[in-house]
Amino acid sequence: MQALLALEDGLYFKGKSFGAHGEASGEAVFNTSLSGYQEILTDPSYAGQIVTLTYPLIGNYGVNSQDEESGRPYAEGLVVREITEVPSNWRQQMSLPEYLRKHKIVAISDIDTRALVRHIRDHGAMRAVVSTLDLAPESLIRKARMLPEMVGRDLAKGVSCERPFQWNDGSSQLFPTRKKPTGDYLLDKSVHYKVVAFDFGIKHNILRLLVDSGCELTVVPARTTASQVLGLNPDGIFLSNGPGDPEAVTYAIQTIRELMGKKPIFGICLGHQILGLALGGKTYKLKFGHHGGNHPVLRTQTGQVEITAQNHGFAVDSNSLPKGEVEITHVNLNDQTLEGFRHKHLPLFCVQYHPEASPGPHDSRYLFEEFKSLMLQHKSCPDYSLSQSAD
Repeated sequence: MQALLALEDGLYFKGKSFGAHGEASGEAVFNTSLSGYQEILTDPSYAGQIVTLTYPLIGNYGVNSQDEESGRPYAEGLVVREITEVPSNWRQQMSLPEYLRKHKIVAISDIDTRALVRHIRDHGAMRAVVSTLDLAPESLIRKARMLPEMVGRDLAKGVSCERPFQWNDGSSQLFPTRKKPTGDYLLDKSVHYKVVAFDFGIKHNILRLLVDSGCELTVVPARTTASQVLGLNPDGIFLSNGPGDPEAVTYAIQTIRELMGKKPIFGICLGHQILGLALGGKTYKLKFGHHGGNHPVLRTQTGQVEITAQNHGFAVDSNSLPKGEVEITHVNLNDQTLEGFRHKHLPLFCVQYHPEASPGPHDSRYLFEEFKSLMLQHKSCPDYSLSQSAD
């Protein structure tokens, strides 16, 4: 079956359909990971986006129930160079085309993905439509131009859970033969920490690693109020990843502003951006975003370079953060954008990238133990501050 992909600026590609029959729209972005297409598709941060995979051959190991990062795919559509219809892997339960058809995800193959990615890099992420129903380029281009811009869109409310729930599964439940994390940095393993995790589009592997670190998790909807969180009497608060424009999530920004200083807070991705905004900072849209598993980030405290997994289209303006109150902890080495900061006096820190990976490298998993350490210090001394820790 034929398929057509059209961008708002008039560029279009003719290819073949390998997913569901239909039409999908969203912001066209690209991901540079070499594998992990199922984790990418099921990452709620891709809501509202059509994802192009830069690796040329996709689908050779199929899909399975263990590699999903949420209950279903959230990417609006998928674009690849070549698709494998017959996978070969002992873990596979169905092929990628079967999986996409099951979940009604439109996908296109046999197009020049290198040309598409170069175009996005040159001109920026833009609105797009992929269709098997309408194969007229002019028609699809008009539809793309009528789509809402990503700026100003609150997509977190559409991917968040509807009611609070408990999460108890660590990585050992998913992979029984895999050893749990060990190391000198591990604290008292008999101590457990009650953590409230805001779901702005949270990934399963974040929850697993928090459990591995000794956290008892209550996951709450994005619109949960500060009083409701404090009523659960947590030892710490976690702010998750998520899609859309962080400045549009005004309710969460206000809630986190009310919680700062009362409990230790750890934020990832959208959680990082919300913390920046709650402190009075500003965010801005990146030209084509950071999406992939090979982004180098400098850890300023040690000079160490971490290879990181990333998925975001917005960034915090480091110059907008309150002077003298915030310490920059991580910087992107590709474009010098802000990748992490901590407050000098309040117990909070965050990173823009994804230390839980899935897919991606594991260089940054120490951050989950840093969160645990911060909760331990705050638990034993409520007046504990990050500036004391730095000293």
